[in-house]
Amino acid sequence: MNISALITTVISFIIKPQKRALVRIANTLKGKTGLEIGGPSGFFALKSYCPVYLFAKQIDGVNFSNETVWEGSIKQGLNYAYTPDKKGFQYIAEASNLDAIANDKYDFLLSCHSLEHVANPLLALEGWYRVIKPGGLLILVLPDKNHTFDHKRPYTSFEHILNDYAQQIDEHDTTHFEEVYALHDLSMDNGVQSLAELKARTVDNFTNRCVHHHVYSIEVLSQMVQHLAFTVVHSQIATPHHLVLVARK
Repeated sequence: MNISALITTVISFIIKPQKRALVRIANTLKGKTGLEIGGPSGFFALKSYCPVYLFAKQIDGVNFSNETVWEGSIKQGLNYAYTPDKKGFQYIAEASNLDAIANDKYDFLLSCHSLEHVANPLLALEGWYRVIKPGGLLILVLPDKNHTFDHKRPYTSFEHILNDYAQQIDEHDTTHFEEVYALHDLSMDNGVQSLAELKARTVDNFTNRCVHHHVYSIEVLSQMVQHLAFTVVHSQIATPHHLVLVARK
């Protein structure tokens, strides 16, 4: 175990009460094996809000493409480098299609700022539930819209999420594009400089996956996981711009 990171975590636990619940949760994953969708993520890093990377035995990763805006070039294989000295297996697969992974394989599943990029989130969560062992944990981190470029957009309703699932919406969906054009706060997005650039990026979303299809609240996230028979064990708002929900299968 990284001793420096462990010392930092202990100090942080003592002086920052808002981190204690998530550090405790991360510690329960000591020696366990997990899967991360869309990482690696700073939120789970060695010296972080929820230092799962510090405690876990191994974490495998899933990303939708060999080329992403966030990771650059990646390839499938034993090269998911989530810390300098730990590697897991990198899958190239849609977040909503984990057919290559066996049922009940992982002790936990992590997702940080990924689910908002998925057009059919309930379908994705259904697959995530399948690959988690009974009693295992799901740790979701999503943007708090009040502190991101989505702050002008309305929250997505649970009914909308259910309807997307019923209609078998896939990653070619463009339902929310006009809303993004109208309400996206360009001043808070370092990735684009103008409305024209935003539109060009959005139209190419199947390739880049930059669009936030839905805007989440803790309440709707809770409804979604409970709909799939998860039990919510913890939720909180974490600075600077995170919604966190932890659920057990």
